[in-house]
Amino acid sequence: MEKYVASRLSDTSPSQPLKRGLRARHLAMIAIGGAIGTGLFVASGSSISVSGPGGALIAYIIVGIMVYFIMTSLGEMATAMPVSGSFETYATKFVDPALGFALGWNYWYSWATTLPAELVAGDIVMKYWFPHTPSILWSALFLALLFALNAFSVKGYGEGEYWFAGIKVATIVVFIVIGILMIFGILNGHPVGFHNFTLGGSPIHGGIVGIFSTVLVAGFAFQGTELVGIAAGESENPKRNVPKAIRQVFWRILIFYVLAIFIIGMLIPYTDPNLLNASVDHIAISPFTLVLHRAGLAFAAAVMNAVILTSVLSAGNSSLYASTRMLWALATEGKAPRILARVNRRGVPSVALYVNLLIGFLAFLTSVYGNAVYTWMLNSVGLSGFIAWLGIAISHYRFRKAYVAQGRDLGELTYRAKWYPFGPIFALVLCLIVVLGQDYGAFFGGKIDWTGVIATYIGIPLFVLLWLSYKFVKKTKVVPLEECDFDIV
Repeated sequence: MEKYVASRLSDTSPSQPLKRGLRARHLAMIAIGGAIGTGLFVASGSSISVSGPGGALIAYIIVGIMVYFIMTSLGEMATAMPVSGSFETYATKFVDPALGFALGWNYWYSWATTLPAELVAGDIVMKYWFPHTPSILWSALFLALLFALNAFSVKGYGEGEYWFAGIKVATIVVFIVIGILMIFGILNGHPVGFHNFTLGGSPIHGGIVGIFSTVLVAGFAFQGTELVGIAAGESENPKRNVPKAIRQVFWRILIFYVLAIFIIGMLIPYTDPNLLNASVDHIAISPFTLVLHRAGLAFAAAVMNAVILTSVLSAGNSSLYASTRMLWALATEGKAPRILARVNRRGVPSVALYVNLLIGFLAFLTSVYGNAVYTWMLNSVGLSGFIAWLGIAISHYRFRKAYVAQGRDLGELTYRAKWYPFGPIFALVLCLIVVLGQDYGAFFGGKIDWTGVIATYIGIPLFVLLWLSYKFVKKTKVVPLEECDFDIV
């Protein structure tokens, strides 16, 4: 018995490092998989319905530019300091440990809560084929699959994400090809022209307000791209692979979104009520399904349902990975119980993984048996992705300032973000606008819906509470530029 206990303790020693097992192809697909999901396959329909095809394109391009600067900022720091704590660590080193604490726990909480949400979505998707099966069956199977992908090595997560994202990319490519053939009349016999695209005399519907509303939706669709920064800490060659992933992936994602929205706008009028009503549990009226149906593919709904399932599993896979690594990073810095920093011989933070698995399962049960509590949990993390992006922009601005202040040569940076300091400042300002404008409509038109306002903005006071509490307890201060630490522990 003593030997067994000793062997188990050695198997989860805090001295064991994370292993760099992610290859370039893994990083590329992790970034793609994080940004392409139900936001494109389903929510793009409501974006077109609200602002028209032209307005949706403008909104996604604006957000795409913001995300580009976020990614280049993250890329510069992740290449110079590839750590799994990512922007939590960068904020701690270059801004204020209290900001790092708040960013880390905020990000962990958002992904830990996302996991059960994806389990619920997976059950909804499976009910398309098996309507009478119990919900707990599919959720348990999917949770077991996600645990298996994350439990044995980081390569398991990387391979899972590679194939999940690969299916999504293949679907989008096929969709774009079919859509172009339909537009030119090669597939359905006659060119469609720009009638649907310019319906009502203009491709933009709803004016500036419509575009702004779509910008808010587009921001959520792109969330997850920052996962490449977390994964950089376990990349085989971060100085080569991280810049490569960021250069290639961003433009591919933006092109996928722009082309897909353009095709949907050309083939389906923005007044089609199905665009506004599309959701995960109504996949038959997803804009992708509608277009494929019009191409004569009778099995389009079943195909898109399968693709949505891969998106759900991809998001769940990323949820378990990101929440585990962030919890581990917080523990290694003394911002969470030290036991969570234990890493097994395969390089997996096993204790942090088990904790996230348990929380995911309990939150799932809450979603089934006490929906009000779970809905509040989801509302409280609605802005967490934007808060993380704000942290990245601020950290990069200070990172570069500290680098120069300490007399370091910018030429030594393997990857340097373009347009500094405009990039991080632009991303910071636009992120703030998006965060503050999430429920701007509630303040106009008479009586304010305070319940809706609180549900939307609750994440902001929770983040501030974390930040100020740590600052008060630990008496932290903003780190002077000359004292910022560039060493990787």
